[in-house]
Parts: sequence; structure tokens; C-alpha cells
Amino acid sequence: MISTKLPKMFYGGDYNPEQWDQATHQEDLRMFKLAGIDIATINVFSWAKNQPDEITYNFGWLDELIDSLYESGVYVCLATSTGAHPAWMATKYPDVLRVDKDGRKRKFGGRHNSCPNSPTYRLYSERIADKLAERYKDHPAVLVWHVSNEYGGDCYCDNCERAFRVWLKEKYQTLDQLNRAWNTAFWGHTFYDWDEIVLPSNLSEEWGDRSTNFQGISLDYSRFNSDSMLNCYKLEYDAIKRHVPESVVTTNLMGFFKQLDYFKWAKYMDIISWDSYPSLTTPPSETAMANDLMRGLKDGMPFMLMEQTPSQQNWQPYNSLKRPGVMRLQSYQTVAHGADTVMFFQLRRSIGACEKYHGAVIEHVGHENTRVFREVAQLGKELQRIGDRLLDSRADAKAAIVFDWDNWWAIEKSSGPTIALNYVQQIHKYYASFYNRNVQVDMVSVDTDLSAYDLVVAPVLYMVKPGFAEKLEAFVENGGTFLTTFFSGIVNENDLVTVGGYPGELRKMLGIWVEEIDALFPDQKNKIVLKDKFGKLQGSYECGMLCDLLHTEGAEVIAEYGEDFYKGMPAVTRNTFGKGEAYYVATDPEQGFLDELIEKITTDKGIHPNLSAPSGVEVSRRVKDGISYLFVLNHNTEAVSYDLGQLEAEDLISGSQLSGMVSIEGRDVQILEVK
Repeated sequence: MISTKLPKMFYGGDYNPEQWDQATHQEDLRMFKLAGIDIATINVFSWAKNQPDEITYNFGWLDELIDSLYESGVYVCLATSTGAHPAWMATKYPDVLRVDKDGRKRKFGGRHNSCPNSPTYRLYSERIADKLAERYKDHPAVLVWHVSNEYGGDCYCDNCERAFRVWLKEKYQTLDQLNRAWNTAFWGHTFYDWDEIVLPSNLSEEWGDRSTNFQGISLDYSRFNSDSMLNCYKLEYDAIKRHVPESVVTTNLMGFFKQLDYFKWAKYMDIISWDSYPSLTTPPSETAMANDLMRGLKDGMPFMLMEQTPSQQNWQPYNSLKRPGVMRLQSYQTVAHGADTVMFFQLRRSIGACEKYHGAVIEHVGHENTRVFREVAQLGKELQRIGDRLLDSRADAKAAIVFDWDNWWAIEKSSGPTIALNYVQQIHKYYASFYNRNVQVDMVSVDTDLSAYDLVVAPVLYMVKPGFAEKLEAFVENGGTFLTTFFSGIVNENDLVTVGGYPGELRKMLGIWVEEIDALFPDQKNKIVLKDKFGKLQGSYECGMLCDLLHTEGAEVIAEYGEDFYKGMPAVTRNTFGKGEAYYVATDPEQGFLDELIEKITTDKGIHPNLSAPSGVEVSRRVKDGISYLFVLNHNTEAVSYDLGQLEAEDLISGSQLSGMVSIEGRDVQILEVK
């Protein structure tokens, strides 16, 4: 782990001194000391500087930069520079240029602009990673290796089409199996030769972002596209490992980024790193959920906050300043959810091009007398004071939410029943119910071992992959509680409907079968009416979007629909299965209903909040060597008080001893080491 390299959390960020002169660099080093900066991510977009032509490599400037940083007490996260190919490469080898969904070939420009199946790109990207690793393998400054940058995008060129056919042959082996998986008997699409298969684009099966004639084909393209970029990453990863076997290699992820299956990517990353960019109006629960997803990618291992802005973004529609205290608050929120670094993009603002207005530690004015720099320096001092006490500590959750990229792709490529269904929003609604109670929750994949949890929630589990139904049944039979929702258990991994009644393979465990699914217009609503008081739930609640019309097969009816022709049909059920129970929420309820439902279920399971606190105060917990650290984060603008009850604690930031009623200022943070 990188945490063993320093006696504290890394604190720093992206640094691009190639854009500046030597005098500016020296001034930067002076200011880094003032701010407590001890790591810099460099060489992210320097491929053209490193390699001006096919055979020439110029690393002299990089030698001087790394030496200069190290002599000043700053370690290095060394990027491979392959996030954007040089202009000479695009001119001489146009196969590196992507083709868009409408069949148009790009020209040189932008970034993340390389075809992932271009032989030229793969050759030269692996080669430069190899040369960098060979050159800097023994340099004491280099602690982390950063492959490329924010992988993403897609390509529909001839190279990708040929590679897609190879990928399909490896997956399906025979055309008969492929034709069955894609249900190509529909619309006369049967393939008799692999070369008859074309990419699903706006020229063939798709139109727009979410519409396709053949979900199976489009789903496989999404998998293939993610795998293609992963293969590019692995080429560079392996090149580094050849020279530095014990190196820590990563690439920066982007939270809920749809195009890449990050659970699959995580297997090839030594540590997860990600870039967090909430806007002024992003609910703190959404940021917390993204952090928990990043932690969950490697089964709870600490991760790196690779990028956040100290101040404002440049690419959002409205690029608001972070209000005083918010940068510090969001930094600690990320640490609370598992980060072992706090890093920024960027350390000094660029003066030209599209990121010149993106926030930075050092603003365009060029000195330390700014609000932003003072806040950065304050946080730097606090992290030095905390030292290594939090490093390698882990979250300790008894509840989990299942998230799956294949499920996401399949749901939003579906030809119905409603365009309003957004998988991530549904995940967040359930996550928010845990968050609002300060109940710790993990984000897990379908491959995760569920035995450590008492409660597993899988909203909109549309796709049930091979073996997952059996895993869930075993979990519930052994005493676990499972909750899923409308539009679940519908299809298999190929997006083919599981016949015999929804929810397919989940039917026996849930004790229900779904006959029809009603899609409501945005201005239409129904009601969930409780049959009897259920915890704090009583009376009726609003619901909408989708309503499953279901029949029970042994399940207990907790609530019914209150309106329309299916008034009186079950809306929420609970089924005893083995030693456990399985809940089904057949519609999309208002948040208040979910909050009360999750409170009832967690209370029954003995899953307690980390701390009872007022609204707007988030409490997360990390554990190390048997010691609990409670992060109390006040997202309110005003001071509030909370009760520690019988607990006694030390605030790691202030050094204060706390007990009983405790006050916390607006947008302030306390990290409580519980005695």
C-alpha cells in the first residue's frame, strides 16, 4: 500500500510545470511547502513533449522535474502520458483516430481521442510506458504509477469492428450460440458468417443514446468497448510491472461512469483512484455513494482521491465557487468513506485552453494570499497533525447495496417500459435512506461474498446473472434479509426474458409472481396503502413511474395499491424463506416511505446508526486495530449539536476531549477517536 511510504496521508495533486518557466516552478515549490503538499501527479498529458517523433524520446525535462520535486520534499505520482496521442501520430497513422457513432472519422484534437483497438496506439502507448518504467524504476520519488487518464468514449472504426468479431468468437465459440444469445430469429437477423456482424451504431441497430433494435448486440458492444480500453490499460500496466514488480499502478476512475465496468477494471488496479467533482447543488448523499462505490470496487480497500477542485470546475453548466469550508468538508467526507489521499486538480491554474478557469491551489494571481490557498494550507496542517492514525482503516458495514454495470447498460438500452427509469437514481434513493439515518452501507457487485452482511438491497435487479439467484437464496436461507424492487428478475445475462413469470429466478425466494407492469406518465401517481401499521409506516404514500401488478405465492402483503384498476393489489410484500426474509417493493415510492421502510428493516436486523445526529449531519465510521473513528460532517451552514450518549472521544483535528452534548459549527468536521 502507498500508505506505508509516508507517515501521513498523501496531500497534493496534478501539476503541469511544462506549461511554465523555471522561476515559476521554484515559486511553486515554495508555496507547496506552505500548503503541506507532499505529492504531485505529473506527466499526464506530456506524450508530445516526451516523444516528438517515432524514434525520439526526450525525458531530460522529466528527470529535472522529478529530481526538483523530490529535493523539495514532494513525491511523485508518475503518469504514462498516454491520455492524448501526439499530432504526428494522428498524421502518420490515421488508424489511431476514432470513428463516431454516425460513421465520421475524427481528426486530431481533444483528448481521450485514440481508438482502443488501433495497433499503432497500442504499440506506442505500451512502448512509452515501458521506457518510463525502465528509466524511473529506482527513483525514490516515484511512489505511484498513473496509467493514461480518465479512460472513456467509444469507437466504431473498422479496427473495432474486426476486434468485436474476435471478441464475440471468444465469448460464444459458435454462431449458433451467438444467434441464440441475441435472439436473431427476430427480424430475420440470423448470421451465417462472422464477417456479417457489424457494430451497433446509428448506421445499423441504434439511434440516439438509449435506443436499439437488438439489446443483446448493443449490450455486448458495451462490454466489448469496456474490455477494449481495459486491454489498453493492461498493456501499460504490464509494461510497468516488468520493470517495477512491486509498483503501485492505478488509473483515475470517475465514479458512476457508465461506459466502463469498474468492477472488472478493479481486478487490474493495485489501488482504486478516482476524480470527485460534485457541483454546488449535488446532494452530499450522492457524493458519499460514489465514494462508497469506489471503496467497494476492491472489497473495502482504501482508495485514492486523485482529483477534486479546490474551488470551481470549468466544464459544468454553472461553475460555482466552493463556499468557505466546503472544500475541507468534502475532502474529509471522502476520507470518511475510505480515501487514504487528498489530491487536487490542479496545483497551478493554466493560462490558456479549456481548463484555464478550472480551480487550483495556486490561482492566476500567483501568490498565497487567497482564500483558496489559505483553506488548502489549513487542511494540509490538519493532515500533518493526524499523521498515520487513519491510514489503512476500514469501513465496517452490515448492509450492502448491489450495483452492476451490465444491469445498468441493459436497463437503459431496454425498449420499455418507460424512459423515466434511471438505474443510478434508483440506487441513490435506497442509498439515501441509509445515509439519512447514518447507517453504514457498502456498494458491492454480484460477485461479492455476501456472508459478511445482514441486509442486502438490490434495486431494479433487471438482469440476473448466472448463479446470482442461487447466491441470494443461500444468503436469505441462512438468515439474511434481501430487498429488491419493481422491474427485477426480468432477463438473463444476454437480455433474454426469463419465461414462466416475473421475477424469473427470484420468484421462489420472493414468493410472488408479476403479471403486468404499468408505466405511469410523469404527472400520474398512485398510492401505497399500508394494510396495518408497519414500524413507523402507516396510512398511504405516493408512488409512480412503474407499478408491478403482482400475485402472492406465500408472501405476506404489507401494502396495497390505492388507486386505478389494480387498487387492492399488493404493492409491498415480505416473504419468509429459510431463516431469513425477502422484501419486494413493486413500485417507485416517495422518499419518505423508503426512509421509514429501511429504518424498520435495519432496526429489526440490529443494524444501528453510527451516531444519532440532526438532519444534515453525516456520520461515517472507519475502524483500525479495534479503534473506531467517527467522522462527523456538518453539511449545514449553521452550528448544530448532537449527543454522544455514553461515548467519550478525542477529536483528532482539534485535540479536544468530547462527551455528552457536542456542538459542531456549520460546514465543520470532527474526527472522533472513540475511547
